[in-house]
Amino acid sequence: TLIEQAEQGVDYFTIHAGVRLAYVPLTAKRVTGIVSRGGSIMAKWCLAHHQESFLYTHFDEICDIMRAYDVSFSLGDGLRPGSIADANDEAQFAELETLGELTERAWAKGCQVMIEGPGHVPMHKIKVNMDKQLRECGEAPFYTLGPLTTDIAPGYDHITSGIGAAMIG
Repeated sequence: TLIEQAEQGVDYFTIHAGVRLAYVPLTAKRVTGIVSRGGSIMAKWCLAHHQESFLYTHFDEICDIMRAYDVSFSLGDGLRPGSIADANDEAQFAELETLGELTERAWAKGCQVMIEGPGHVPMHKIKVNMDKQLRECGEAPFYTLGPLTTDIAPGYDHITSGIGAAMIG
């Protein structure tokens, strides 16, 4: 459980509370669907139970645990794009808006928050992506998986993600 792990001294938890039932259908037309392991688990749970994500509905209770044990949130982007074709789509941005809401709720309860950033974003869409993240998430710390700026360089993620990271600034 979260409490057991917090008692063991875990410093942060990645929580995919931004994957909401209403957002799952927004991924249907994606080239690569849902590529996040945590995101796909939460999406499948929501669909199987026909319910809103329990991480979202119990977020305030999770905040209380995080605050009590001084554990930081890493708000995972479970609907991040898995290819540049899916970058900045409706699903990604809907989740990002929810991550902004959750950031505010966590801060109000005295919790520390960082936001997981997107995986695949072509160079010409990085600025829009960053501007939206800064605006929606109140400039919460943003750590990115690059972003990878192309899908055609397998084995060279360190280079394509370095390009994306440099463009973020």
